[in-house]
Amino acid sequence: MSEFDILILDGTVFDGGGGPPAEMDVGLSGDRITFIGKAGARSAAATLDARGLFVSPGFMDVHSHSDFTLLADPMAAEGKLFQGVTAEVNGNCGLSGGPLLGEAAGQRESDLSELGISERWQGLDEYLRLLEGRGLFMNFATLCGHGNIRASVLGYADRAPKDFELARMAELLSKSLDAGALGLSTGLIYPPGTYSRTEELVELAERGRKASGNFIYATHMRSEGDALIESIREAVTIGSAAGRLQISHIKTAGRNNWGKIGDAIRTVEEARASGLRVSADRYPYTAASTDLDTVLPAWAWEGGARAELARLIDPETRKKISGEIKKDPGYWSSVYVSSMPSEADRWMEGKSLEAIARELGKPPLDALFDILIRGEVRVSAIFHSMSEENLRRFYRQPWVMVGSDSSARSFGGVTAAGVPHPRTFGTFPRFLKRYTMEESGAGPGAGPLEEAIRKITSLPAETFGFSGRGLLKEGFFADIAVFDPARLADIATFEEPFRRAEGMVHLIVNGEAVIADGKLTGRRPGRVLRKGK
Repeated sequence: MSEFDILILDGTVFDGGGGPPAEMDVGLSGDRITFIGKAGARSAAATLDARGLFVSPGFMDVHSHSDFTLLADPMAAEGKLFQGVTAEVNGNCGLSGGPLLGEAAGQRESDLSELGISERWQGLDEYLRLLEGRGLFMNFATLCGHGNIRASVLGYADRAPKDFELARMAELLSKSLDAGALGLSTGLIYPPGTYSRTEELVELAERGRKASGNFIYATHMRSEGDALIESIREAVTIGSAAGRLQISHIKTAGRNNWGKIGDAIRTVEEARASGLRVSADRYPYTAASTDLDTVLPAWAWEGGARAELARLIDPETRKKISGEIKKDPGYWSSVYVSSMPSEADRWMEGKSLEAIARELGKPPLDALFDILIRGEVRVSAIFHSMSEENLRRFYRQPWVMVGSDSSARSFGGVTAAGVPHPRTFGTFPRFLKRYTMEESGAGPGAGPLEEAIRKITSLPAETFGFSGRGLLKEGFFADIAVFDPARLADIATFEEPFRRAEGMVHLIVNGEAVIADGKLTGRRPGRVLRKGK
């Protein structure tokens, strides 16, 4: 009988903790790592030759939005697997798979129908059971979206919750934590999160912390540009009530805000020095991607999608909205439509708003409104607004991890739609190759590569409480990436995003190979990583 189920031989092993690499063998039995060293003549049911390859813990995408794509099609994981991702943290920016009640459920109906998801549910526990029933290629964890619980209780109204409503929101949060949610996420530029006051979020964070020991507050802040520093300070206030703060996709958006990076880092460092556990994530690109209607003033969203659409159609209200959108003339050339729900409007995908306006024969603002109306406000866009040097500077901070800020997608099927941001398919190889190995000349033993791998393995595991994961260590779960440093590359582009990352030779999740010799095996050993389990 073989001593190991899988034995990885002669790889350059990075343990994920930041230590120097060494040429070693890694033995797996069941779902665990049971040996690290030189195996000699020890036997295994299967051996993987890793000579010339790097072996590390599987990568963790700490900011993902795969809540519905993985439910629609488990094969959507394909785009992340070939980047080396073995675990995702979902439920970010205030939107999670549950709870979905009342207006929250109504607002998601179009998304679920478009993805062909026939089931309907209410609680996060129901959602997670459905997801497990599909079968997972990689591990899945989730936060509870504040947008979900607020919309489930008081819809998309721009007002503070009454005491009984706040109590009901706290109850939904508590039930989600019991179901396994890691903490609370907010999306404070989106409805209904944008209508919440700091006091509401502090109260929920305090209640969440009391209901669950290792609680984390993750936030898409109110501003990542003009009010960046004020927004970080608000996040620190709420994070102090939660006990731990995760700043989502930290950035300095807009050229006039690039100079704020020093103050942004200093504000975070001051909070960390005071004892608050603060971390952040960032994707390795200088363009963002989100809903096109974020360009509108927040009051235009009140009441949900139908109310927003009615405002855009009404001439007087449309005129009022126009008066509140202040953009430089060149702004519209930096905004690209990435998805339109109607087949007839797909010609807009991948084009700038300026180019679309020119083809429609209208000024950019009128084109913006028409696009949103034609897409029933369900339009995604890419916004080029960030500094390359600031991106590098954020990555130099020891508390900044890597998150794709994207949903998992496949190269075929229902998720292969639109012209999404290339971060969907290239985040992790781009981070390791372009922003670590190429720029620093880093190879084994040079320092930066070890630290980069720590930022996508053990640091996320520690931050989000994934016990027994994130390190190559005997007794830990066998989530392992084996990749070729010479071939590692992100080849997805803004023009052609559906291009598979290169260089991942083997990928193991919970002791089973999901990629072997560069090909999917079809195995689905992924698990839902519930809090405390």
